[in-house]
Amino acid sequence: MCSDADHGGATALAAIHPDIIQSHILNRLDGPTLASTSCASAQFLSLCAEDLLWRQICNATWPSTAHPTVRAAISAFPSAHRSFYSDSFPAVARQGGASPLRRRAPPQQATQTLISAVDVYCDDKLIYSRVKETETRSGWFQSSPFRIDLVDPKEAVAAPLRFDGEDGACMELARERLRLSWILIDPAKGRAVNVASAAAVEARRHWLTEDIQLRYATVVDAGNGELVQCAAVVTCGGKDGGELQVREISMQVEDMEGKILTGSHSLGILDAAMEGRRLKSHVGMQREAYQMFLRMKIQSRERKQRRERSLDIVCIAAGVAIFVAIWTFLLSR
Repeated sequence: MCSDADHGGATALAAIHPDIIQSHILNRLDGPTLASTSCASAQFLSLCAEDLLWRQICNATWPSTAHPTVRAAISAFPSAHRSFYSDSFPAVARQGGASPLRRRAPPQQATQTLISAVDVYCDDKLIYSRVKETETRSGWFQSSPFRIDLVDPKEAVAAPLRFDGEDGACMELARERLRLSWILIDPAKGRAVNVASAAAVEARRHWLTEDIQLRYATVVDAGNGELVQCAAVVTCGGKDGGELQVREISMQVEDMEGKILTGSHSLGILDAAMEGRRLKSHVGMQREAYQMFLRMKIQSRERKQRRERSLDIVCIAAGVAIFVAIWTFLLSR
């Protein structure tokens, strides 16, 4: 590839002017292909490191990254948009039990703000894009359940799908066609993580409103064998026969008991996810991981119920013993 010799009348890429390579070849590649191309030679490593190429890829992949707030945060990353893409594109790897996420030492540079860059697609059409900053230093945030909401109560986002309140086919259609990306950015540390799965891992009906709830979740290890899910939830509804509308988009971190973790616990887990390994994943693996999480959640609930029943039996037995002792004492007098 790097020789200047002519091969069958074809021009070697190394003989092409670098400006032409960048403006007519490299800018047509997607992120994984551009990263692979950078390994071909020292010349391509230099050409592929151009931030403009990675900025265009990030903007095309996640339109919310074009927002001034996100662009300013990405500028603090070690390699700007290339580092951001490396953090945000792969799936998050589950961490081993040797480094529990909840017991990590406090980071030297504390997180003061989390930036959410969120994009929702129906097939390949962008239907919603939002950037939101969340302050994380207040006592209220640290001790309250961690939850980020995006869609205003009076706001509704139209999706090009027909809503049927009773037909399960509509729910499955929404599950397969709606995609969500939720990237959390820590501008102080110059790190990011995409907490949403590539596709919905679960679709269900709300028991009261009949709205469709789509869950985009990644599962990570919280230490001591416990798992938590970073869950982004999209709630859709509408009038029967009308256009489907996205009414709520939220994100929280939940443990195996279904409890939403506090801001301080969630920050520790998210910080570890940002610093942790990344792996190449696909929808099937993410759904399998979520199903494993649900099975472990059921097992945890059953163990808790067994402990509670055992405790109830002990309490009843102790109460009976005390009653018998008192009754015996009274009869002996």
